[in-house]
Parts: sequence; C-alpha cells; structure tokens
Amino acid sequence: MSLDDSQTLVLNADYRPVSYFPLSLWSWQDAVQAVFGDRVDVVAEYDQPVRSPSTRMKLPSVVALRSYIALPRRPAFSRSNLFLRDRFRCQYCGQRFKSEELTFDHLVPRSRGGCATWTNIVTACMTCNVAKGSRTLAECGMRPRTMPVVPTARQLYESGRALPRRSPHATWRDYLYWNVELDPA
Repeated sequence: MSLDDSQTLVLNADYRPVSYFPLSLWSWQDAVQAVFGDRVDVVAEYDQPVRSPSTRMKLPSVVALRSYIALPRRPAFSRSNLFLRDRFRCQYCGQRFKSEELTFDHLVPRSRGGCATWTNIVTACMTCNVAKGSRTLAECGMRPRTMPVVPTARQLYESGRALPRRSPHATWRDYLYWNVELDPA
C-alpha cells in the first residue's frame, strides 16, 4: 500500500463515522497533523510507518475526534443529500443507480412554476425523466414510489450508513457495519 492510498477513517467522539456519504476520510497527512495537534485519539493503525528526522510512527487508519461534532438540525438542500434521501433510486422505476446516472425531476415542472425544493424534487433515471418530460404527474400517469419530504439529518445519516461499501480496510469494518446481521455459526 502506498502512502497516497493510506486514508484515515474519521470517527466522531461517539466512535461512529462523522459522515457516511461521503465517508469521513482524511489524508494520512491530515491524520498525522491531528494526532500531533492532540485533536484525535488513534483507534487503529496501518502496518506502514512514517518517519521524520526525530519521530517514527505507524500511520493511523482510524481516528476518533476528541470533541463531538453534532449533526446539523436541518440538512442542506444539496445534490448529495437528495440522492441520500431517495437512496440512489429512481423514484419512478425503483432501480438503484450511480449518482452520475441519476437526474432530478420536478414533480411540478419548472415550466409550470415548480420550485427547487425538498418536496418538489425526486431522483429519476434518464429514461424515466425523459418519459415524464415537462408534464405533471396527472398528465403523464407516473407516480413516485415515495412522495418527497424534507428529511432530517438523522434520516440522511442512516441512509448513508446503509449504502454498500467497496471493500474497506479491515480496520474500518467494525465502525462501518453496525447494522449487519451476525452469522450465528
């Protein structure tokens, strides 16, 4: 593993990731600075050491903040939060997509006075978005699987937590998969 590939998972003071989407990661340089700045506790380390003229230490793979960062009360109205709310699914066909394959659909089209708000936008795949076009739901006969609502920060956090991860480092697994069912072997 090269130094450039050595990211550090950042946990809040309660030992849960600060964020699941995007996953709260720091570069190895930021993690080392935080260790020496006494802002974090090292929870797990990579086998790979780093050296300076006077110090040698293993790279942190997981750190926990010493000060708790509270979740915001109102989540920002953003592209990533809309994807999280709708769990990366087209709200018309129900299929899951990558973010770059999704668009936003205004239930009340902008051409008809619809605004960009939590309750007027759903995620849609390109095919469904084109099929709906600039028509209202009644005109096109389509219905979103879930009517859009303003999510809480906790709902977005849980949605991010449920996202599948691509093989995280072994030292991260204990902090990412609290909701995985255990094998009763």
